[in-house]
Amino acid sequence: MIEVSGRTRDHISPVPVCGHRTELSVMRTPKVLFLGFALAVLAGCGTAVADENGPVWIGAAPPSEPAPSVSSPSAKPKRTPVGVPLKTTPVRAKPTATTTPTKVKHKAHTGPSESLMKTGDTGVALTFDDGPDPAQTPRMLDLLKKNHVKATFCVVGENAQAFPDLIKRIVDEGHTLCNHTWRHSLTLGKKKPATIKADLQRTNDAIHAAVPDAPIKYMRAPGGNFTDRFVTVASELGMKSIYWQVDPRDWEHPATETDGAHKAKIIHSVKKHVGKGAIVLSHDYAQPDTIEAYEELLPWLKGRYKLVALPR
Repeated sequence: MIEVSGRTRDHISPVPVCGHRTELSVMRTPKVLFLGFALAVLAGCGTAVADENGPVWIGAAPPSEPAPSVSSPSAKPKRTPVGVPLKTTPVRAKPTATTTPTKVKHKAHTGPSESLMKTGDTGVALTFDDGPDPAQTPRMLDLLKKNHVKATFCVVGENAQAFPDLIKRIVDEGHTLCNHTWRHSLTLGKKKPATIKADLQRTNDAIHAAVPDAPIKYMRAPGGNFTDRFVTVASELGMKSIYWQVDPRDWEHPATETDGAHKAKIIHSVKKHVGKGAIVLSHDYAQPDTIEAYEELLPWLKGRYKLVALPR
């Protein structure tokens, strides 16, 4: 009988040796106790140390009983099933002063279905939709000519068919043409590819009836309602799809808004939002206030940006 931690015990907990439990008699001297412990460790076996809550395994656990982890003296040890690897927390390397962050390339300059919002360089492109209009398009062409500015006209097929002379003048004065569909259908992009193709081709045919060799490299969906199939069909016909970055909403003229207020809105919106490379949306069809707004905007824009037509 010996006294351990204030209590009298006949023996201490068993020590496993090479996977077997043996009853270890009371060691008479610390030297013998140390020697037994050392032999157990060298043999690759676990050694148990007695405490009031049972054995805590040191080193390798016996094959039939893997080593538990003990969180507190009163907690029951949790056992990991044999053959299941322990989960470890990966250690992340700290960045050094010489670490260069990786730059992520974003798809810039694109709108719905990857239509173009910007020109791709510093030039600002003015685009005018829904014409030609026999009343307003000649006024816009006169104003552009006076300021030595080239622009892009997104024409509606039935208007191109009705006013071929204006299509010819647009081309002759160095401006770019864009296909804006036959009748400005806001839902055309949801139709079958064959229907979309027929509409765009009909518009191109009307343009070519006026100017047989006129290049038509661009398409703009009415209302900006691009769809993937719309863009795909236009591409198959050799046309890029153009959206816009600046929309002064010149087409939105409430009855309660005076002509002067509408003009001021257009001017303010373009000045506020335009920047290098922007594509600007406006209309030459049935928008006399737009023409007046550009009488002020063109000199202002020319003093700050390079104004370009989209390449023909």
